[in-house]
Amino acid sequence: TIAEAFCHILFRIISEILMSAGKEQCLFPLPEPQDLFQASQMKFEDFQKDLRKLKKDLKACEVEAGKVYQVSSKEHMQPFKENMEQFIIQGKFQRDVLKHNSGETHKSSFLETTAYFFMKPKLGEKEVSPNAFFSIWHEFSSDFKDFWKKENKLLLQERVKEAEEVCRQKKGKSLYKIKPRHDSGIV
Repeated sequence: TIAEAFCHILFRIISEILMSAGKEQCLFPLPEPQDLFQASQMKFEDFQKDLRKLKKDLKACEVEAGKVYQVSSKEHMQPFKENMEQFIIQGKFQRDVLKHNSGETHKSSFLETTAYFFMKPKLGEKEVSPNAFFSIWHEFSSDFKDFWKKENKLLLQERVKEAEEVCRQKKGKSLYKIKPRHDSGIV
């Protein structure tokens, strides 16, 4: 089919670039199909929901720590208070970093990538969903990996045949000569 021919040509081009094709430990040049499948299952709304829950949990932790500060005596409070304040500050910082990275990934990386590949949102949706985008790439990557393995196996077989041929040629041309035995030797 056309897809098989395309994958065959693409494999040859990539294999020449990578120079690892035809070797047993050849690296697959695309993302693994299971990684793309997992990416297709994610939703940016779930990330936002998790970040809101994290913010709520940090606030509850801060309130509980404040209650412990009020009840504890000053001599027993210091190691706990210092560790909890450090934990809460670090948690808020990490939450802010995650929030920023999530927003940047969604707006910059994902939406720009879908626009680059001319993906249009389905009717009734504002933007392309990760499921719609990555499911296509998952199918392509799965098919390509099957062809990749077949072609890599063929290249490996070709290299083995070439090596066998070189060995046969070298055996045909001996590096040393054996002289025939003379009949006049000592009996």
